[in-house]
Amino acid sequence: MARAEQAGPTPASQVRPVGADTSAIRWFEPVTVPVARATDLGSVQVIKHGDLYLLTDPFGDVHVDSRGLGLYDRDTRLLSCSQLRVNGARPVLLQGTSGGNYRGTIQLTNPSIDRNIQAKVNPLDDLAGRKIGIGRDRVMSLRGLEERISVENYAEHPETVAIELELGIDGADIFEVRGRVRDERGTLQRAAALPDHVTFRYDGRDGRRRSTHLRFSEPAEAIEPVQPHDDGSDTGAWLRYRWTWPLEPGQRRELRLVVWATAGEAATAGDSPAELFPEPPRIDEDESSGAYHAWSRSTAEVDTDHELFDLTVNRSVADLRLLVNETPGESERYMAAGVPWFSTLFGRDSLISSLQAVSFRPQIGIETLGVLAARQATQLDEWRDAEPGKILHELRVGEMAATGELPHSPYYGSVDATPLWLVLLGEVYDWTGDLDLVDRLWPNALAALDWIDRYGDRDGDGFVEYERRTEHGLLNQGWKDSSDAIRDRHGREVQPPIALAEVQGYVFDAKRRMAALARVRGEAAFAEHLEHDAEQLRERFEAAFWVEDQGFYAMALDRDKKQADAIASNAGHCLWSGIVSPARARKVATRLMSPQMFSGWGVRTYANDQPGYNPLGYHTGSVWPHDTSLVAAGLKRYGFNEESNRLVGDILEAAQHFPAFRLPELFCGFAREDNPDPVPYPVACSPQAWAAAAPFLFLKTMLGLRAHADRNELELWHPHLPSWVGRVTVRNLQVGGGAVDLLFHSWRGTTSAEVLRKVGDVNVTIRL
Repeated sequence: MARAEQAGPTPASQVRPVGADTSAIRWFEPVTVPVARATDLGSVQVIKHGDLYLLTDPFGDVHVDSRGLGLYDRDTRLLSCSQLRVNGARPVLLQGTSGGNYRGTIQLTNPSIDRNIQAKVNPLDDLAGRKIGIGRDRVMSLRGLEERISVENYAEHPETVAIELELGIDGADIFEVRGRVRDERGTLQRAAALPDHVTFRYDGRDGRRRSTHLRFSEPAEAIEPVQPHDDGSDTGAWLRYRWTWPLEPGQRRELRLVVWATAGEAATAGDSPAELFPEPPRIDEDESSGAYHAWSRSTAEVDTDHELFDLTVNRSVADLRLLVNETPGESERYMAAGVPWFSTLFGRDSLISSLQAVSFRPQIGIETLGVLAARQATQLDEWRDAEPGKILHELRVGEMAATGELPHSPYYGSVDATPLWLVLLGEVYDWTGDLDLVDRLWPNALAALDWIDRYGDRDGDGFVEYERRTEHGLLNQGWKDSSDAIRDRHGREVQPPIALAEVQGYVFDAKRRMAALARVRGEAAFAEHLEHDAEQLRERFEAAFWVEDQGFYAMALDRDKKQADAIASNAGHCLWSGIVSPARARKVATRLMSPQMFSGWGVRTYANDQPGYNPLGYHTGSVWPHDTSLVAAGLKRYGFNEESNRLVGDILEAAQHFPAFRLPELFCGFAREDNPDPVPYPVACSPQAWAAAAPFLFLKTMLGLRAHADRNELELWHPHLPSWVGRVTVRNLQVGGGAVDLLFHSWRGTTSAEVLRKVGDVNVTIRL
């Protein structure tokens, strides 16, 4: 690997301020280290605000390992090495931030340092452990990251403390971090260093130069290249900055650094001081904290008599705000799917998250509808699996998408995002009564309906199927999109075109909701047509998907219209959509709650008594909170209150075993009776959007919240609190132009509801 030629440190006194000439600049050759594939997210600390997010180890360090650590701007890693050393040693961790949002704080101290290992002159010169307090306080804004490193001397005598930061970049695309091997990468340029400023540069194959800048509050006394370890291992560091501070007893000093990025055309980038060392942005903590306060104030407030449940809900409110992506200077924002792998726009994920949370924050749904409508496909594009009217699957803006190495600019390989967009439009209207929104998006709705009938139904059999048009696209295009997810009862993977059971349910629900909106718009004939289509789909679904000898629905039909009849959670989504025959709902509910499907913590994606089951499988036996939330809502829809509440209670109890009461993307499907704690999945996103939104759907399900804003009505449909919570208060629940405060309480198995406050014209109807 290439290393800087300089042999030793450069004292700050020998480096002149940058002026017209550039002789004061130190140049460091890039360090090329293969991008390590991320295979484990254990103990990763996350903070995020807007498009920027930071992943560190518990010490606050970034280094090369299997966890994909670094500072990222959406799809690009801006900083791949940032390691703190104190007096040449790694500090001792006292406490790290758990569940950070835009801010993270880590407390450290010094290890025992023997300064006389060779000389053995005076042991009293040694520095005893826990005599130096070290703090790392990070604040993220839309424009950059600020870190404050504080050092305080608690020894009884003066101490000299040397602070070192090892720094470097690799410019990796997120797909490289996830394991994609590239035939060719861009070019890492030399780093330009001053005592108080360093700039790293990467020229991508897309013709863009991405620069990472660090500015320090005081000049370093030395800057030196970093050599590999004796064993040949490498952290990816290019250079080391050092500050040496003499500290009196009780004295405290602080080093502040700001990290930010700039980008431009590589062909026009220069090496002038102004281009290399721009002024840093202002990192405004009040701006970041204000965004969270505004978010909380405009989200319905939930308070119960179960403190741990409240902590889980509060965590979800904060995590949904954390996952908002917004670029400075742009008005558009959306809910990113999850950190770190999916910190971008995903159609399915944003739609399901919006549906889960719409009762408590309708604005999420409004923004999601708009941002996806703006990118709805208008033409056939086989490279991107795009067809007119289709809602996107995934949008990427990194180097690999820009060069065409990936079809994600955006990519449309999702069979369910389009009907889910229609479902969300109907649900948002139910809660807001905003007919102007419906009218504005009606052309998009018609295009989506046309896609369902024209392109979604590939062979004219009345079912929506998928099959990728490009070999670079996803093999499976439902929410269970891993290649081994769709199977028959013998464990055999099935071949596309594939018609998923839950997708037929989504289409059924979408057409019924669009029929209701058509009637509101005065289009009665079109409404009748859609209702007829939905009913015919229900009949076809029952005939084709029901597996009589199993008393359950097949998860899919394969290319030959044979049933992929493995027992899986897909049928629970069918309950949620309402396509399931009431006569068969009991059998479905019983199977979903059986020990084979229900782990004790949540519903498995795949039953544990059939070939292909793996409790560590991404979609073949794990438990996903969002999946369980939809199953619970489906059970409630068909009147199975006790079963629904059991799922709610057990998965929220699982949340109490995860750091900061944060439900992860998924966890392993091991049985609760064999494991006292839910077992983490090694590379689960946390936070993740539809996991964060799941508690809101659980609440909506328990409380039976159904809005009819067009007639100023809130219906409480069979509210039923589980035994573990006796009181739930919801404040500022928005229905159309009004709002209500509600109190639910349980006594001897009966749940009652009371209206505490009303603002505007909202009628509350309780159906017990």
